[in-house]
Amino acid sequence: MNPILSRNAYFVKEHVGMFKAANNFDILDPESGQIILECREPKLGFFTKWFRFTKYKRYTPFAIEIRDSTGEPVAYVRRNASFFRSIVQVFDEKETPVGSFRQKLLSIGGKFEILDAEGNSGCMLKGSWSSWNFRFERDGVLLAQVSKKWAGIGKELFTSADNYMLVIEASVPSADPIRRLILAAVLCIDMVLKE
Repeated sequence: MNPILSRNAYFVKEHVGMFKAANNFDILDPESGQIILECREPKLGFFTKWFRFTKYKRYTPFAIEIRDSTGEPVAYVRRNASFFRSIVQVFDEKETPVGSFRQKLLSIGGKFEILDAEGNSGCMLKGSWSSWNFRFERDGVLLAQVSKKWAGIGKELFTSADNYMLVIEASVPSADPIRRLILAAVLCIDMVLKE
């Protein structure tokens, strides 16, 4: 596992764009402001691009590549077209499945069950309908939390770009595979629940 995944704090910054089809993010070190991971959606088909400019954007498929600052792959996040319940798959740098997220139906504020590669529940991602705060919990124990950071009036009103702060609890071991799933889930909050 890439050593970048052993960090406890990440600032996730969505690229700003008035008319953008691709979902692109930079993940920064919150202390130095340096980009440590790049998340790109390089291969969009014609119909996917077209639907991204409609009210059906949140149902379109996506394939995000997460790479470190040297260009080495860290993870891949993919989802097929989704109408009722999103199921997102996460792969490691060698494109081996490491887990998935399954959106809970009829949840207020958004909820995902995060599963390991064997389909066992790893934790739950729970959101609040009244805010942009999300928690990753396992058996009632907090593993990580995500909060939206205000981008300023210009960005908030005229673009769909969002910024998030992810803090993983120090109690989560640095080599725990749940870290890769938590980082990937932050991108899914934006693309599945908040678009």
